[in-house]
Amino acid sequence: MDPFFSPMSAVEISSEEKLTESILIVDDQPANLRVLSQMLQIKNYKVKKAADGESAILAAKSSPPDLILLDILMPDLNGYEVCRKLKADNLTKDIPVIFISALSDVFDKVKAFEVGGIDYITKPFQEEEVLARIGSQLTIQKQKKLLEKEQEKLKKEREHLRKEIRQRKEAEAILYQSRAIISSILNSSLDAIAALEAVRDPASGNILDFRCLVVNPITAQIFNRQPEDLTGKLLFKKFINQIKPELFFEFIKVVETGKSLDKEIEYNYKKQHKWFHCIAVKLGDGFSVTVRDITERKKLELKLSKLATIDSLTGVYNPHSFDKILKQEWQRCGRGKQPLSLIICDIDFFKPYNDFYGHQAGDKCLIEVAKTMSNIVRRTSDFLARYGGEEFAIILPNTPQQGAFNVAENIRQEIEALQLPHEKSKISNYITFSLGVATIIPTQDVSLESLIKSADNALYSAKKSGKNQTQLGELLL
Repeated sequence: MDPFFSPMSAVEISSEEKLTESILIVDDQPANLRVLSQMLQIKNYKVKKAADGESAILAAKSSPPDLILLDILMPDLNGYEVCRKLKADNLTKDIPVIFISALSDVFDKVKAFEVGGIDYITKPFQEEEVLARIGSQLTIQKQKKLLEKEQEKLKKEREHLRKEIRQRKEAEAILYQSRAIISSILNSSLDAIAALEAVRDPASGNILDFRCLVVNPITAQIFNRQPEDLTGKLLFKKFINQIKPELFFEFIKVVETGKSLDKEIEYNYKKQHKWFHCIAVKLGDGFSVTVRDITERKKLELKLSKLATIDSLTGVYNPHSFDKILKQEWQRCGRGKQPLSLIICDIDFFKPYNDFYGHQAGDKCLIEVAKTMSNIVRRTSDFLARYGGEEFAIILPNTPQQGAFNVAENIRQEIEALQLPHEKSKISNYITFSLGVATIIPTQDVSLESLIKSADNALYSAKKSGKNQTQLGELLL
């Protein structure tokens, strides 16, 4: 049995689930290449192998794979340098890279993400973990490509709308003389279209409302009326005030300045959350407006955005999001000269738990722990992420050391109170938690890495001192 592979129960894959994505494995150890290659080929992935950094770069350029598994410790070019070169090349910069590191290796997690890595896997390999991480990243890549296609489609739609605006401007002079022609155009459109004229105060000349001149059937449906029933009516201001009152003044600005309005509007329509894209163009002493329902596209964008930031198992943020937010909060707290606290924590004796109860139970345990932590970390400014495996991290902006310690202790006590059975724990009959806390006021004299290292060291101290406790790192204020 290979020392770098821990066997797991086989997972059956139906013909509908067969995969065809290509994966490049880069490792200078033939045993690792063989184990990973066999594991992935069984799951119907196309596998390419490289034994060193230079070969990996050439392979990636000649036939770009969908994903790269990259060992860190290699002769000549190490994994960090290989990843940096790949990300610097337009041909390979978008290929996701998952780093591979042995538990005994010195592994700089921050550096791995800084050079462009999106995840990491530690040896010995756990088959289900390897396949899950690969599957998750390939899914994100698919969704990213889908979003890019949707954005390209949107770009074409916007261009189409702008062409319509230009066409309507050209038709402005003949609008009132060609009602029959205009009506035929309006009636064939799937967008809501209307032409309105300003109703002004005789004394001041200020616009008080807008009178409907022409509306198409789609617009009339919004009011549950026939188009002819709306002609000449003063309904616009009352209708807009029910949606967003400030929009009325934006339409006035279109008439008074001649500058077009191009805006997305979000609101609840008939008990449904909806998004609309609105374009308004000056037309005489009024304007024409086109409104398109973009709800399905917006829902897809929100869904894809969530997939890119959330850990698929626990529902909290993923390591990539953690790295991004930590940098943002470091800069923000530095500008405000406010303390930034970080908690790094994990489940005690989790590997024996997985070995004894099985990985399905381990996943349920991680979900329950993440849920408990989410109920405690409730400030809108706080940030909870899965840091890797059974490890979690919490960012607490504007929080002094004692406040962060109190949050950590609350988490530890609440998780212990769950009383999740753990027969293989050496300190309790239930799941317990160890936490490390570090606090810093960001300045030019200290680094973000020092905050992470302090929290990591505190967690290590908590583990070494008997687990099921919170330890404070060196105060870096």
